[in-house]
Amino acid sequence: MGNKKSYTFRKFINDAHLWLGIASALVLFIVCLTGTIYTFKSEIEGFIEPDKYSLKEAIVETYDLDALTAFVAQESGLKVQRVTVGNNPLEPVQFSVAAKEKGKRGETLYVDPYKKEILGSGKGPASEFFMTVFKLHRWLLLDSSIGRPIVGWATIIFVILSISGLILWLPKKIKGWKSFKSGFKIKFNAKWKRINHDLHNTLGFYSLFLILVMSFSGLCWSFDWYRSGLSVVLGTEVFDRSETKLESVEVEGEETIDIKEALNVANEILSYDARTTTISFPKESKGVIEVHKNELSRFNETVFDKVFIDQYSGDIIKVEYFGDKTLGEKIAAQIKPLHLGTIYGTFSKVLYFIVCLIATSLPITGIFIWLNKMKKKPKNRNSVME
Repeated sequence: MGNKKSYTFRKFINDAHLWLGIASALVLFIVCLTGTIYTFKSEIEGFIEPDKYSLKEAIVETYDLDALTAFVAQESGLKVQRVTVGNNPLEPVQFSVAAKEKGKRGETLYVDPYKKEILGSGKGPASEFFMTVFKLHRWLLLDSSIGRPIVGWATIIFVILSISGLILWLPKKIKGWKSFKSGFKIKFNAKWKRINHDLHNTLGFYSLFLILVMSFSGLCWSFDWYRSGLSVVLGTEVFDRSETKLESVEVEGEETIDIKEALNVANEILSYDARTTTISFPKESKGVIEVHKNELSRFNETVFDKVFIDQYSGDIIKVEYFGDKTLGEKIAAQIKPLHLGTIYGTFSKVLYFIVCLIATSLPITGIFIWLNKMKKKPKNRNSVME
């Protein structure tokens, strides 16, 4: 009887990586593929319906936002809750209106401000398709109480696979830079088994960081305990949907200020050019007007400074600068754009698309590596397959 190789830590990591990968392969393939498709959702919708998401010309230099809001309310028969204006004059103005039925979600209307024409709503030809993609990504088209934890645990496994993959990527014996060299490149002139191995090993290494970002952020939607724990760690609530406790001073007989006046007040404080400006109207008589602005010069396209205004007097009640938030508050506010890849606009979307494609391929290349090892015959009876 020959000498048996000891069961090393690396062998344990290899086995854990292999069997966890096989167990989660199908779910991870579906989740990563749907994530890849969803990355450019808005661009695909714009391509399918260009007349709804872009204007052919700006007929006049300026338009009356108050009159436009009144027009949308009258035409839709619904209460306008929010107005979003972009810096591009050929972008339609977006109006968020309340739902027709209580308890239902409202919708977004896209409006040509120059022609005073409602171009369409957020629902379009691609809506049903992307809703299916969304449901596949979040809960595999199953009941959410079943599918959500399955996706969540598969995501946790993906984190383990990513970390164990990094350990396996490291050379067994480190003898300077040359030991790492092969892990950074794909040997395309080799046989397909080697190419497949490199595609799994090397591309997995390059995509590791963003895969972990997407995984850790995605878990916020899968498990309440994870989201609660992360909130404790960050020192602030993740997905905080609580209403602002700020109030306007209601004076009997006094009318509310108009949108133009609210914007003038906000622009005195936030005097920079904005990528987008959103005005949220108060839901009740003591509510406040909120103006959110995203600075055009910021690389991050998803952070906003906020001004809260008394709806009667026009006085500034509070100003929130994103830069003044704690690190935990900044991370909590950016969970969704960090997961979707919208945080840095087109730049981050392209990166996320590539990484999602790689992540989609990893279960496939991993299965092929396993099959190739299964086919490999041991040279003698004492051979142990790594």
